[in-house]
Amino acid sequence: MSAAPKKSLGQHFLVDENVLGVIGRLAGLDGSDVVLEIGPGLGILTRYLAARVARVHAVELDESLAPHLEDAGANVALHLGDALRLDLAALAPDATKLVANLPYNVATPLLVESLDGLPGIGLWCVMVQREVADRLFAVPATKAYGAVSVLVQLVAERTGFHAVARTVFRPRPNVDSALVAFRRTSMPADYARVKQVVGAAFAHRRKTLPNSVALAGLASREQAAGALAAIGRAPETRAEALAPADFVALTEALG
Repeated sequence: MSAAPKKSLGQHFLVDENVLGVIGRLAGLDGSDVVLEIGPGLGILTRYLAARVARVHAVELDESLAPHLEDAGANVALHLGDALRLDLAALAPDATKLVANLPYNVATPLLVESLDGLPGIGLWCVMVQREVADRLFAVPATKAYGAVSVLVQLVAERTGFHAVARTVFRPRPNVDSALVAFRRTSMPADYARVKQVVGAAFAHRRKTLPNSVALAGLASREQAAGALAAIGRAPETRAEALAPADFVALTEALG
């Protein structure tokens, strides 16, 4: 039985089992793990995980793939629906790791929402576009550095990286991919507020941070400039110049 990948869903099925060992190593799979897999596709990774962990929550939007996943293992729970709309925090038992070949078109929002929305997850090992992988741990003042870089780095540290050939997917994507693994470290006390400030700061990359924050309606330009001054930064500073920790200090200064 075969299934045709749907371009509209950003589907690129994992078909080369050789990459599974790399995923297993980077994910540090353990018999007690409860894994959340988003976008299981044809179930190649799902079966690999099921043989090595206690439980797999497989979340799939494409109902036509259900027949490929229903026999993936007795410890696999299949959840049909949109991962961005489902209440993933309500899954029981709670997921401790997110291991997935993430659908290209939702990878970034899924990762960002999982940081605070799924506090039980202690480790992520995800296959994403190389461009997305590079963004996650980009450094300030680089083109790749943005809101997702700040939010991920405030919560986690990278533990692994592995470039992946296009040939492991069907159909072959037109972009390079990579596996990136990172583990939870800590979370700022007022992370929800920091998240707002980061989003506002990067909403208009070419503008100064006070202008961007004011356009987002989070604070006046004067308040933002004052907060920057409080952390020793000039009012013409742009968001990309601030390190992740600077955003925590900026949020505190904004009050």
